[in-house]
Amino acid sequence: PVVNRNLGVRRSALLTGRDIAATLLASGVQTIAFARSRVETELLLTYLRSRFPQPQWPQDLIRGYRGGYLPSERRAIERGLRDGSVRGVVSTNALELGIDIGALQAAVLLGYPGTVASTWQQMGRAGRREDLSAAFLVATSSPIDQYVVQHPEYVLDRSPEAGLVNPDNLHVLVHHLKCAAFEIPFEQRERFGTEDTPGVLAYLDEQGVLHEAGGKYHWSDQAFPAETTSLRTATNDNVVIVDTTGPAPRTVGSEHHDGKAKVIGEIDRFAAQVLLHEQAIYLHESKQFQVERLDWDNAKAYVREVKVDYYTQAELAVRIRVIDEFARRSASRGFDLAHGEVLVSTLTTIFKKLTMYTHENVGWGKIHLPEQELQTTSFWCSLPERVVAGWPRERIEIALAGLGNLLHGLAPLLLMCDPHDLGLAVEVRSPHTERPTIYLFDMTPGGIGFAERLFSSAPVLFDRAREHLASCGCQTGCPSCVGPAYALGAEVRESVAHLLSLA
Repeated sequence: PVVNRNLGVRRSALLTGRDIAATLLASGVQTIAFARSRVETELLLTYLRSRFPQPQWPQDLIRGYRGGYLPSERRAIERGLRDGSVRGVVSTNALELGIDIGALQAAVLLGYPGTVASTWQQMGRAGRREDLSAAFLVATSSPIDQYVVQHPEYVLDRSPEAGLVNPDNLHVLVHHLKCAAFEIPFEQRERFGTEDTPGVLAYLDEQGVLHEAGGKYHWSDQAFPAETTSLRTATNDNVVIVDTTGPAPRTVGSEHHDGKAKVIGEIDRFAAQVLLHEQAIYLHESKQFQVERLDWDNAKAYVREVKVDYYTQAELAVRIRVIDEFARRSASRGFDLAHGEVLVSTLTTIFKKLTMYTHENVGWGKIHLPEQELQTTSFWCSLPERVVAGWPRERIEIALAGLGNLLHGLAPLLLMCDPHDLGLAVEVRSPHTERPTIYLFDMTPGGIGFAERLFSSAPVLFDRAREHLASCGCQTGCPSCVGPAYALGAEVRESVAHLLSLA
């Protein structure tokens, strides 16, 4: 619901989702709630548990579930859902498919998952063995959520999308070939995608993973390849999270005792720079841990359990360097469109302390981590200087930021992806185009086809953006369209509308 119509500010979807899930659980309905990110999952779990006091509601009755939990922890939660000892679970899309979690009765989706297919998969997690079930979609203030609410036929009347895959992505290809050779020896003449398959097989042979004999490549490693192959990320470079809560490490005689230090989870390096920087509050099963030390070189984060009334949110500075431009074309009246290979450099700069429930900013701190690089693919659109001639630099900045927010928010409508699978960067003067430029880049190393799809579908994306902006009820800009005017300036909506009129 809207709480400030002039600013377009809505009540937190987290709190609304909590209220719905709490009502269901209090009525004895076994419920699953889906959140869009790790942090949202932990916050919703915390808010839900606070509604059910102990000892009547032991914490194990409501659990969290996401990537980063230990396998043993996840298996225990799955068993609890099947046997009914777990009455509610808050999950990322990790429980969307592929895991038997029994007969749930209700599903609450905190935000549009990004695709029609995922929406039906998540809603279908309830009622799989029962005659009746309920599903709720709680729209956030993001552009894509508001578009879906205004156009429910987009979900209800459409068939699920065709998934995008890039079989030539080397990060993915190597894992595919390993798993294929483990099942059946791979013949030299066989191909996967259009890349040099024999070259990759020969490389794996040199590494001792495969063994070539009689024109076939046989699996020769002792490891089971599927165990090191992620279905959700292209790489397996993770940071281990070590809980040091308890007695300090000590040495007795010749023996070293590390107190109660134990591994509680792991997350990928890209997420670690945002979630595990020093002084961050890391949330795990609604418990709060403060990161005391991040050993970046050895991929270990040392945390200690604390009780505070805030969580942290890091900010990233993003730079783009174009490596290769694959294709370019001009739009009818203003924009130049292109896609290609890019190097994305990210640097975590500061973190904010946000209070629980109200999400107010009550403090901040600096982050000192090395810059991270991601080689991937990107779509970009640049503006001729004449379009913004006479505009002060500040207006160009807010116009680019607002248009970038809108395009980034709506792009998943054209892609089978979660909004977090797509990155955004804006540059008032790009070194590559020498113009004001907006980049929408693939968050998967090597890219999986998003950039090319956006390049070919750009007219549709701009049409959707114009339509959505025109239908938004705000006056000067809000989180549901271009971003809040109080953050970007009162001219942001008008400036974005002008740019879209030229697209």
